[in-house]
Amino acid sequence: MTTQNTAPHPALAPAASTGRLYIDGRWREASEGGRTEVLNPATGQPVATVATGTTDDIDAAVAAARKAFTEWSRLSGRHRSRILNRVSAIMREREDELALAESVDVGKPITFAHAVDVATAADQYEYAAAMAQQLDGSVRETPLAAHAFTRREPLGVVAAITPFNFPLILSSTKIAAALAAGNTVVHKPATDTPLSALLMAEILTEAGVPAGAYNVVTGPGGLLGDHLVGHPGVDKVAFTGSTEIGAHVASLAGKRLRPVTAELGGNAANILFADANLDKAIGTIIGAFVFNAGQFCMGGPRLLVERPVYEQVLAILADAVPGVPLGDPQDPQTVVGPLASRKQLDKVAGHVEAARAAGGRIVAGGEPLELNGGFYYKPTVIADLPNDAPAVQEEIFGPVLTVQPFDTEAEAIELANGTEYGLAAGIQTTSISRAHRVSSALEAGIVWVNGWALLDPAVPFGGVKNSGWGREYGPESLESYTRTKSVVIALDEEDQA
Repeated sequence: MTTQNTAPHPALAPAASTGRLYIDGRWREASEGGRTEVLNPATGQPVATVATGTTDDIDAAVAAARKAFTEWSRLSGRHRSRILNRVSAIMREREDELALAESVDVGKPITFAHAVDVATAADQYEYAAAMAQQLDGSVRETPLAAHAFTRREPLGVVAAITPFNFPLILSSTKIAAALAAGNTVVHKPATDTPLSALLMAEILTEAGVPAGAYNVVTGPGGLLGDHLVGHPGVDKVAFTGSTEIGAHVASLAGKRLRPVTAELGGNAANILFADANLDKAIGTIIGAFVFNAGQFCMGGPRLLVERPVYEQVLAILADAVPGVPLGDPQDPQTVVGPLASRKQLDKVAGHVEAARAAGGRIVAGGEPLELNGGFYYKPTVIADLPNDAPAVQEEIFGPVLTVQPFDTEAEAIELANGTEYGLAAGIQTTSISRAHRVSSALEAGIVWVNGWALLDPAVPFGGVKNSGWGREYGPESLESYTRTKSVVIALDEEDQA
């Protein structure tokens, strides 16, 4: 089913549409006065303009964050926790504004923007608030004539550089953890999708985050991102984006020996064994590759099917995938909205055409959808491609699923591990023994069994191989925003008596 709602899209809340930079607790225009249009992917039309920041604005933001670090880091964990809990509460109160910003900025179906993006981000601040009170050191027993203990201390100024596909969620993973640990933040959101970052500046300030502890600079990614990563006033870089840019970011940070956490590209395999519950598995498979129009680094764009059920699964997908509701993200029934930009649409279309030319069998989809001038591509299933085909090996980042058969468990594992990526993976089986055996053999930061995208702020995720390093979510996330200091106090003789 394709929705055809052509009603005009609602305007954004005025606070977001002002589009100014947020530095040191104040809204201000960019130093050179430039503005950049933000397009609605559902229509291809401008929905707002935002300030085009400069390197001078980055310098001002870093200076503000350094100044604020003294105050924010000295607050008790309990005090920071109270503020972050207020952030979570205000986000829920302003859920409609945040969901609308994500929907018109990225093209997300409004239903998912409410239920997934805003709810998840609010949960992240709530979890970080709890963790802020648990950043304890420990006493270490030694044979020394000394009292030894460790302290967990914040790093300083964190550069948070976030992507276009999940602006609210993937900024919250960094900002909530960084603030909980006592750091301050300069946030460079994606050029195409900056609106929720500006709303969050309002919300964080309303909750009591002091001036300068959170700063937002919008503008061109290459210029501003490079300047921010290499800035001498930055103590850590937290990045989510492509593997290529992640390597560039790491090289820049490495010149100043700054720590980096990086969640990079993914190309996850979903392994379907013949013993799986097909009725349940098919829904999981479809959801894994169409969620967020396939713009999900932990999505499941590669399906590996045990040969006895290969053709049966393809027939089910051929029947089911065209029925996934695709259309206007403001329609509550829509499941798949547009891609985030014309550039992304062209990239997806190019991959599909190359796969078609290489002999891939188009089982479903395979073409764009003309609707309201938006950037839509029909959910697409491609079978019979060789393992070295670009559509199999590369991250397409769109609603495209490649399907390959396998004969043995060992072959499935080899195919699943046979790309440069290692962010996520999935197993569909009714065998507990196989689930344990295969999950331990998969090269991925997170493995889902009989489900997909089962995420919670308590459960860490992150990449191996070219999918990055470091973890977000869980206590592991806050560990990456602190350093351990050891204190060893020599005891006088009377102290030892």
